[in-house]
Amino acid sequence: MERVSKHNYYLDIAETVSERSTCIRRRFGAIVVKNDTIVSTGYNGAPRGRKNCNELGSCQRDKLGIPKGERYELCRSVHAEANAIIAASREQMLGATLYMCCTDPQTGEIIGGMNSCMMCKRQIINAGIERVIIRNTKTDYTIVDVNDWISNDDSLSGKFGY
Repeated sequence: MERVSKHNYYLDIAETVSERSTCIRRRFGAIVVKNDTIVSTGYNGAPRGRKNCNELGSCQRDKLGIPKGERYELCRSVHAEANAIIAASREQMLGATLYMCCTDPQTGEIIGGMNSCMMCKRQIINAGIERVIIRNTKTDYTIVDVNDWISNDDSLSGKFGY
């Protein structure tokens, strides 16, 4: 029997974390790993105490016809990456790897080709995370060197995340 790779092991956990998401558009799960130890997890959902989109039965961005990757200030959710960062100290983030998976809320299937939004990229950079590994399929993933986000500053290009 072949053992699952370490990256896919952590991506499987991020995929499971995504099942806690309360977003009706996309479910994201993120975990932060440092020195082969899970430091924190996060999924996208409304701030504690506020009603979630799945409870309200609607999404403000959907109602307004806002395309993906735009106008996140209108979203009720705190993103998975941000929630994972909030859950740990900066010391635990320095040099860590963030694993992320996106799934469809209706089917549970993996949605590949995702990336962190501009706001989450800034938080990941400031947290000191070194790599982001994003699931594309059950076995394939993209590895992002966070230094690439620093040197290729998409906030200057007018191109936005996802």
